[in-house]
Amino acid sequence: MRTFIGGIGCFWDETKYENVPGVISTECGYCGGDEPNITYKAVCGGDTKHIEVVKVEFDENIISYEDMVRLFFKIHDPTTKNRQGVNVGFQYRSEIFYNTDEEKSIAEKVLNEVNKKMNGKVVTEVSKEKNYSKAEDYHQKYEQKKTLKYG
Repeated sequence: MRTFIGGIGCFWDETKYENVPGVISTECGYCGGDEPNITYKAVCGGDTKHIEVVKVEFDENIISYEDMVRLFFKIHDPTTKNRQGVNVGFQYRSEIFYNTDEEKSIAEKVLNEVNKKMNGKVVTEVSKEKNYSKAEDYHQKYEQKKTLKYG
């Protein structure tokens, strides 16, 4: 089992990873800031350097890390700085967090391919994972909870 962490805008978009063969689980969280434990309220304040991310656990016998990176670029707009749809702010930037040199190399390779196809408009950052923190329980599987509550 491996992990992929990416900022695709609002972490409630974790649903975009549902039904992808090889994806085992998703978790909403924060990553990239200076504090090891952070809250939604602090991140929304805009000065923590954290962004909202989805941590995806996957079976690399079914889907490779490179395919996870390619999926990341397909499920959000990597050309909008600090914005995804109606969500605007630093915490919504497009970013891939890596843990190994191999992951960094793969992420940069795919980013460069996508950027070339999009005429240099990609603003996605590739950064070393820093201070990942799981988001509060009420954010986990938020869209599923909302659907169950309001049908």
